[in-house]
Amino acid sequence: MAEKQHLVVLTGAGVSAESGLSTFRDAGGLWEGYDIMEVASPEGWERDPATVLRFYNERRKAARQAQPNLAHKLLAQLEDYYKVTIITQNVDDLHERGGSSKVIHLHGRLDQCRSTANPNLVYDIEGEELNLGDTCELGSQLRPHIVWFGEMVPMFETAAAEAATADIFVIIGTSLVVYPASGLVHYVPRDKPKYIIDPNIPAVDTIPNLTKIPLPATSGTQQLYDMLTGQSKQAGARPS
Repeated sequence: MAEKQHLVVLTGAGVSAESGLSTFRDAGGLWEGYDIMEVASPEGWERDPATVLRFYNERRKAARQAQPNLAHKLLAQLEDYYKVTIITQNVDDLHERGGSSKVIHLHGRLDQCRSTANPNLVYDIEGEELNLGDTCELGSQLRPHIVWFGEMVPMFETAAAEAATADIFVIIGTSLVVYPASGLVHYVPRDKPKYIIDPNIPAVDTIPNLTKIPLPATSGTQQLYDMLTGQSKQAGARPS
């Protein structure tokens, strides 16, 4: 049996949006009523950690109530045909719950926390809340395991290595303005086919071998699925 081609998919907030999760870039500088820099920066954490924790507790609850949508499920089903790597800017676990087996989280995960003394100490969050007074094994306060503005993206090199070995590269639901994730497409070999799915496709004319699918994540991923598998009928979701 021939080895499966490597399909690498970069996903952004547009995928989670169709599961009902809000996207901060559509909110005019506010995110669920919070100033973005007050809840998503090291400076905001230093000023008011209680507010930051409350904000992520709310987001964690919303993420756990959300359900994977058709885009998540179709990407998982593509594993029947391809070796699939999902690189996501999203911090929810909808790709995992949708059935994808290999997911790289560039910006961290809502369901994890880490030590403020040693960033390598990462823990799963039991329940929905992380509060002041919750400490790591070193006795230091725990913070959300989220990459905030101005912080390094530790998984970027891993993601770039995956992109460099892609036979097909797909971008879904991202504005391509968040650095460094926006640069991943440039690690993909020039001669490999690339696809972008978004109702508002950004300026991408310099990307070679690119097919544009100007649709929301769910309908656009259905079209991509049909193209990549040669199927024209509606693909159903895998049993949970």
